[in-house]
This record gives sequence, C-alpha cells and structure tokens, in this order.
Amino acid sequence: MSPDEIWLTDFGDPFPGEPAFHRPALVVGPSRLFPETMPFVFVVPLTTTRRNLSVHVEIEPLAATGLHEVSYAQCEWVRSINRRRLVDRLGIADPTTTRQVAAILATLFGF
Repeated sequence: MSPDEIWLTDFGDPFPGEPAFHRPALVVGPSRLFPETMPFVFVVPLTTTRRNLSVHVEIEPLAATGLHEVSYAQCEWVRSINRRRLVDRLGIADPTTTRQVAAILATLFGF
C-alpha cells in the first residue's frame, strides 16, 4: 500500500451523511518516508455522485485506476483508518489527480 493507490475500503456503518460500507478510496498518506508498519493510513473516499463541489476531484474509469465509473475524490471526508480496512487494491491515480487532491487538502488544512 502506498499513497496514490486506489483501494476498495471498508468504511463500516456510517453516521448520517458519511461515506460508508465498501467503497473505493484514494490513499493519500502517510508519505513514503514513514515505515510500512504504521497501523493507519489516510484516505479520501470516492463517490460516483457528481456534486460539482470544488473540493471534489474527478477520477476517470481507466484500467490503471481500476474504477468502472467516473468517480470523485471527496477531499472533505479525508480520514485516518486502520490498514486492515483496505480490502482490495484496485489501481493507482495519475499524478495530476493526486496533485489536485493534495492541493485541496492543503487548503482545507490551512497549509
């Protein structure tokens, strides 16, 4: 598992409005500078619902991404999860997409 990969992720039971159950997510951290033995990862859930929000980044359904539909990285829902919630590696996002997600996350966190 490394940043930029897209994984089918078990988000479990939700509170109202939260991403839940099994859905793709983009791994955004920790960076490759940290050991792979860290028990957690940072992910951004994906949705197939287009909401036209500036904090969503479109990801195309390509062989490289492993997605079957146009999806949107929901940067406002970034979260830390246990690595065991990563169910199956689907693919990898392209560098342009990951740069867009990183820029939005930096803005959301005030960096």
